[in-house]
Amino acid sequence: MAGILKTIAHPVRLDILELLEAEKSLTVSDIKEKLGQEVETSMLSHHLIKMKDKGILVSEKKGKYIFYQLRDTHILQIFDCMQACRLIWE
Repeated sequence: MAGILKTIAHPVRLDILELLEAEKSLTVSDIKEKLGQEVETSMLSHHLIKMKDKGILVSEKKGKYIFYQLRDTHILQIFDCMQACRLIWE
């Protein structure tokens, strides 16, 4: 668990997870466009590969594009848990 939490504990990676929750499957270009100019393509690719290597994301190549999606949507329950904890701490 610590490895997964460490992997997603980055603002850009959390944003990616939220995007993939809403959109289900996106390319690097799609994700970059939705995140805005806050992250370079090479760094975005690094984040995606890191999450894929840890089993958080999966990818599928369609033509010249690689689409990323959540391997298991249960990981998104972390957001609900953290939101509930934040309410307690405030």
